[in-house]
Amino acid sequence: MDAGRIKQRVQARMVAVSVVLMAGKFLAFFVTGSVGILTDAMESIVNVTAGFITFYSLRLSARPKDAGHPFGHGKVELISASVEGLMILVAGALIAVEGIRRLFAPQMPERLDVGIVVVAVAGLVNWVAGWYSIRMGRRYDSIALVAGGRHLQSDTYSTVGLVAGLALLYFTRIPWIDGALALVFGSVIGATGIRILRKTVGGLTDKADRNVLEQIVRTLSGRRRPEWIDVHNLKAIRYGSLLYVDCDLTLPWYYNIAQGHDACEALQESLRTGFDGRLLVSVHTDSCREHHCAHCQVCDCPYRRSPFRVVQPFTLAEMTKSDETRSAEGEE
Repeated sequence: MDAGRIKQRVQARMVAVSVVLMAGKFLAFFVTGSVGILTDAMESIVNVTAGFITFYSLRLSARPKDAGHPFGHGKVELISASVEGLMILVAGALIAVEGIRRLFAPQMPERLDVGIVVVAVAGLVNWVAGWYSIRMGRRYDSIALVAGGRHLQSDTYSTVGLVAGLALLYFTRIPWIDGALALVFGSVIGATGIRILRKTVGGLTDKADRNVLEQIVRTLSGRRRPEWIDVHNLKAIRYGSLLYVDCDLTLPWYYNIAQGHDACEALQESLRTGFDGRLLVSVHTDSCREHHCAHCQVCDCPYRRSPFRVVQPFTLAEMTKSDETRSAEGEE
């Protein structure tokens, strides 16, 4: 089964779990009347709605590349995760406002023992579902599945505190604790939404992913060939599960077209091996200059103008330099 279908199947399971948990939490709220439990129930609405949005985005992002979308439809996943983050933020704000209202007009919930059990079981199921979503999202490079899984697990962390607070309320019978719980956990939920938005906005604006770039540097350093004199102008952009890499490769100036093509193919294959094949690589070739001789590892070069001194290692700082920066520094 291809990755796109697997991601859709995973998300369908997440939606089904979210629907069942939402029903259970609202039942617990109607039984108890606890605004603290309402925070959990309201966030379940966000989970279900965001789940359906994510499922649709995964179906759309799985479509193959076409003339109008040469890099595929993968960025739809970022849009989906952004919508989910915004919904989480709004839900957190609304819950916090309701918590403040209950602080000034406290009410003692009923049958809290039932509510505590329902919330605790739902929290455990949420954590397991979130772990599964994150695991599958990382395996298939789906930011939407990872974002959804982190959201579910953040529910669990807040649920632990919520259960503790409800237990305190149950034994002390102090009604304002219910409103305080809603205020605290509404703020926690809102902070989760902000974190998701920061990550997805970075992806939508093509912010450089330092971790990906460092992995590229390590991969090429470990598989470096003598004719790869220099790599620069490195860029990496993620489109859903597809990683697009663009770079310039400096080769001996006397290489013919076939030799240059083979060198580029070797570099591309090295990256595909290092990234499990889920990437598209574009390589532009540059010819070497005299100042490269001191670092060139081509032993049988018939045109060497100065002796070899030391290997110039591939580093993130050097490989991400643009042509303009290199020209200004006198490297071109």
